[in-house]
Amino acid sequence: MDVLVLAVVIITVALIFDYINGFHDAANSVATIVATRVLTPFQAVVWAAFFNFVSAFTFGTGVASTVGKGFVNLDHVTPYVILAGLLGAIVWDLITWWWGLPTSSSHALIGGYAGAAIAHAGFHGLILGQWPRTVAFIVIAPMIGLGLAYVLMISIYWLFRGSSPTRMDYYFRKLQLLSAAAYSFAHGTNDAQKTMGIITGVLFTSGLIDTFIVPVWVILAAHAAIALGTLTGGWRIVRTMGMKLTRLKPRGGFSAETAAATSILFATYLHLPVSTTHVIAGSIAGVGSIQRPKAVRWGLATTIVWAWVFTIPASAFIAWVSFFLIRAIVPAAGSTGL
Repeated sequence: MDVLVLAVVIITVALIFDYINGFHDAANSVATIVATRVLTPFQAVVWAAFFNFVSAFTFGTGVASTVGKGFVNLDHVTPYVILAGLLGAIVWDLITWWWGLPTSSSHALIGGYAGAAIAHAGFHGLILGQWPRTVAFIVIAPMIGLGLAYVLMISIYWLFRGSSPTRMDYYFRKLQLLSAAAYSFAHGTNDAQKTMGIITGVLFTSGLIDTFIVPVWVILAAHAAIALGTLTGGWRIVRTMGMKLTRLKPRGGFSAETAAATSILFATYLHLPVSTTHVIAGSIAGVGSIQRPKAVRWGLATTIVWAWVFTIPASAFIAWVSFFLIRAIVPAAGSTGL
């Protein structure tokens, strides 16, 4: 297949993944503000999509570089490897969306990329790179969100100790617009960069660019795709995150979103592709647990955690199978070049 045509096909698939990422993770952006009834579902997704998009050009492309070349050895990567990796991530995202489980699109992408690289070159296709921190943050990210949300809730109750719950919610219904915007902004700048890294990898391994630098059009396309995905929403997961995990009031929604946004922006500053899903889920659990431990449905939370644990190996396996299917159709996919 012509190099340019193949690159266009894979970039299109990457943008479809980015759209599904927004669609899948829309619940994370809007669940709290919908659950607290500060905005209607339609208003919430428009609000979130806008801030997903405007976060372009704010935190650079460090996360994109980490995803593109921090997990897999580019010497063993071909466009077909990237295509199989994207298919693994897309299929797993759609499966977990159907089940209503808020899993990590980031880890699905990383797992898919790794599985395809292993199928092509064995474990030589992987590098140590960012794997230790990424695996560690499966546990650390939700704990950071939980801890920050818990501290915020304690601070709010202390600052407003002379106010009634009704008066508190009057203020926090307005403040939650800001916290929801901050979370969607953070979600956009971290998650869109992951697709930028994959697209830049396609351009680099296809020989269409000489250095691994993210072009401006890739930044705009990735942010537009994730914003459009957010705009269309994934309501199965909204119900899980905003209505089943724990009951939220505006002050709780504000705390959860603020804690999650702070955690994600810090990770983005460190060029780390953190799971926005893990962080917001941990933050919501932190808000619920301050009332009493039983306020959080820990059985559901355990199911969600198991889905997190299986995301990388499951998407890797799907990508591994996808690569061999692609190679059966296109024998050249198994070669070291195009």
